[in-house]
Amino acid sequence: MRHPRLAVASALAFVAIIAGGCAMSGEMSPGAGVKLTGAQEVPPVTTMAAGTGAIVVGADKSVSGSVTTTGIAGTAAHIHQGATGANGGVVVPLTKTGDTTWSVPAGAKLTDEQYSAYQAGNMYVNVHSAANPSGEIRGQLSGK
Repeated sequence: MRHPRLAVASALAFVAIIAGGCAMSGEMSPGAGVKLTGAQEVPPVTTMAAGTGAIVVGADKSVSGSVTTTGIAGTAAHIHQGATGANGGVVVPLTKTGDTTWSVPAGAKLTDEQYSAYQAGNMYVNVHSAANPSGEIRGQLSGK
């Protein structure tokens, strides 16, 4: 007799977890993970530097997250609007929050136009250096 109750309780718990995950997925755009390399820069940069991180754009167009780098003495980092293979203007300047970490400042938000560009995959994050002031490593953000 106990087994049917246990099965029902387990099933209800599973449904609650799935429903919570689905509700949360509507709050944030997918594709938060980003990998930065010199090969993605325009023009490509030959470098041993790399970076990884997560940039999250909420349904309310708020931006949060950070990137961590290796092999680069970064001088600046930004989120830019631009398609793969193209350069674009700065949308969100990142703040250096550690020796190798760059973070989105609190309160950063995209405009409607920028949010549409993000959803289309036309945003990227890059880190600049003294040797490559236009950008040494870059990673395209995916809002899809």
